[in-house]
Amino acid sequence: MQRRHFIQLGSLALAQTAAARLAASQMPGMAAAQPQAPPATKADITLRIEPVTVELSPDRILSTIGYNGTSPGPILRMKEGKPISVDVINDTDTPELVHWHGLLIPSDVDGVEEEGTPFVPPRGRRRYSFTPKPFGSRWYHSHAMAFADLHKGAYTGQFGFIYIDPAADPGRYDQEHFLALRDWEPFFTSSMVDDDDDTRHGPQPEKPAVLNTDPNGLEVGSMTYSINDKSLGAGEPLRVKAGQRVLLHLLNASAIENRRIALTGHKFLILALDGNPVPTPQAVEAILLGAGERVDAIVEMNNPGIWIMGATNEKVRSFGLGLIVEYENQHTQPKWVDPSKDPWDYTIFGAQGATPPSRTPDHTFDMAFEKIPAGANKFNTFLVNGKPYPRENEFVLKQGARYRLIMRNRTDDAHPLHLHRHQLELVDMNGVKTSGIIKDTVVVPFFGRATVDFTADQPGLSLFHCHIQQHMDYGFKALFRYA
Repeated sequence: MQRRHFIQLGSLALAQTAAARLAASQMPGMAAAQPQAPPATKADITLRIEPVTVELSPDRILSTIGYNGTSPGPILRMKEGKPISVDVINDTDTPELVHWHGLLIPSDVDGVEEEGTPFVPPRGRRRYSFTPKPFGSRWYHSHAMAFADLHKGAYTGQFGFIYIDPAADPGRYDQEHFLALRDWEPFFTSSMVDDDDDTRHGPQPEKPAVLNTDPNGLEVGSMTYSINDKSLGAGEPLRVKAGQRVLLHLLNASAIENRRIALTGHKFLILALDGNPVPTPQAVEAILLGAGERVDAIVEMNNPGIWIMGATNEKVRSFGLGLIVEYENQHTQPKWVDPSKDPWDYTIFGAQGATPPSRTPDHTFDMAFEKIPAGANKFNTFLVNGKPYPRENEFVLKQGARYRLIMRNRTDDAHPLHLHRHQLELVDMNGVKTSGIIKDTVVVPFFGRATVDFTADQPGLSLFHCHIQQHMDYGFKALFRYA
């Protein structure tokens, strides 16, 4: 695909918005986003979208939009299978959506314009009612489009953890912490390099024989980072005692980048990916988290000292992506040691031996992803099977059938790909077979290939997209619908 073939894509933003609204208008009961009167009954949870300030450090205070006066928003704990209601009150001048990422819920409450969820109108309110499932680490965030406005959508502080309590305990632990990796104050740049991406050194089965050498369009970057609402060195350390087991719920809440993190002197015992228990827990020194991904891990506190947990990229860590882990009765300076260079590998957490996928697929969708440098005026355009969003009736599902997605990444980015309202079983990563790993967001490596299976058991519209906001805004999405 050559850039000159896509001059007409300069109006992509308008076309996408119109198509999403058309799809919504065709869904009964989902077309209009009219203000709602306050319900007669009290909701279980109230979320208020409003301006907030975030003090990353004493000399770095920023303004953004968050939930209930904070960013991250409150941790929402729910019971699997117990119906819940959430009142969302929008105290801003912009229509908003709250997406319940990783939950298996109907499309009209999923919080996605393309699926027909009504907006929460400016100065208005809307009630979301659903039954939370499956158990595990999920999260909630704005799903509004942003395009060239870096003060909208996932660039704001609208995000927070959901934890759906399971029937089974994940194991003995002494402390539990919810930690979100975050970048702030985004800006446009023409010279962005993803130094955190450890997929660049792996196999490249989808690398085109002839590369497009046109200059890249503007990308979104940041030089301000935090874990939760504090940059490295600000706020209280994570205080531990020797011998404790600490359960960490980790989330990459970035709208911009995948991130690799480590905790000096310790290993992470990976229990769950995207909230779903892995067949084979494994201990690793570093974790690669794609935008939108979650990891649950136990850390054995068996190395007394004062350590840094944070980005393995020195520049990103120095700009704030880290926190101090402090053992009691220790008085040294915080220490950082680079972890091993072992690349992140999903497949080590899969079922051991030649275990086949849980079910043979009935149908296969082959999906190729391409980038057109500066294809949308100043910005890159992303294509799925040769076309940017919108598209019609290309991915049509039959209820109850099992589907395989072969995802071919023919770009020089690692893309975190998310399918709403369904769970994906990873079956192949760059030719390495696996099974039993259940996710909702999968990073397809640099010029790499990933294959996932899922069962079509959630009728309605379901959005598939890259979880990097700019990529989604400029074409990297598709709509799955049921026949």
